[in-house]
Amino acid sequence: MVTTAPNSLSLVLIALMKGVTEREADPSLWQALLGLQTRVRDHVSVLGLDLVVDEAEGYAYLRQRPLQEGEAGLPRLIARRQLGYHVSLLLALLRKKLVEFDASSGDSRLILSREDVVETMRLFLPETANQVRLFERVDASISRIVELGFLRRLRGTNDRFEVRRILKAFVDGQWLADLDERLKLYRAHAEADSVETVANDAG
Repeated sequence: MVTTAPNSLSLVLIALMKGVTEREADPSLWQALLGLQTRVRDHVSVLGLDLVVDEAEGYAYLRQRPLQEGEAGLPRLIARRQLGYHVSLLLALLRKKLVEFDASSGDSRLILSREDVVETMRLFLPETANQVRLFERVDASISRIVELGFLRRLRGTNDRFEVRRILKAFVDGQWLADLDERLKLYRAHAEADSVETVANDAG
């Protein structure tokens, strides 16, 4: 049943302004959002924002609305994210894993260990004898992606993560269609850096 509390609209808007709203995280808020979609869209549109709702996957978020011809620009409320090589690489690999998982598993949650992530990235990183440095790079990338909201640490653990399905919205189908070519470029980048990295490790 859709929530009808007087402050439901305020709660939904505040949650969306803070980040992604997920069905699994707060079912009552999610139901309120579904029942208030039209009003939410009207409210955020005056701020230059669009509401994106994926009912099948169970998430919703706000994004900056593209400017229409002749429309005056507004200050951005949704910041653009500048991502480095390692973070972009890991996002690509996680998105690919999510596709493979959905095709082969009936579960809804993709859970990976820190070691899984390391092995996934190893092929695309410069070869190094310094395993501590490798893990530091991977841990830094994981922490950044947790901060961005695409990974969630499992409660009570430091080395197990859930890949959040909102990732599918930000790494879209067109981006994914070019994934193999992107991964070739990442691999070439890794190979180009390998000699220098090994030399630095030896030094």
